[in-house]
Amino acid sequence: MDSNYTKIFSGNRFMAQRIEGKLKESGINPVIKDESDSARLAGFAANVDGNLEVYVHHSEIDTARQVIKQIKSET
Repeated sequence: MDSNYTKIFSGNRFMAQRIEGKLKESGINPVIKDESDSARLAGFAANVDGNLEVYVHHSEIDTARQVIKQIKSET
């Protein structure tokens, strides 16, 4: 991952997609990393738990953290 990006979340697909949607609503374009999908596309069978990782650019980290905080308070 580019060094200008920071991982803000790692977890299940449902929550990652929820975070992605909220970030986009806030004007942030996150990068989603899915190791299991990458392995599948490369032709490897991997024993991966299916977690996704959400990354944002360093310049957007403060806003992204507020979005994560808001989502956590709703659940």
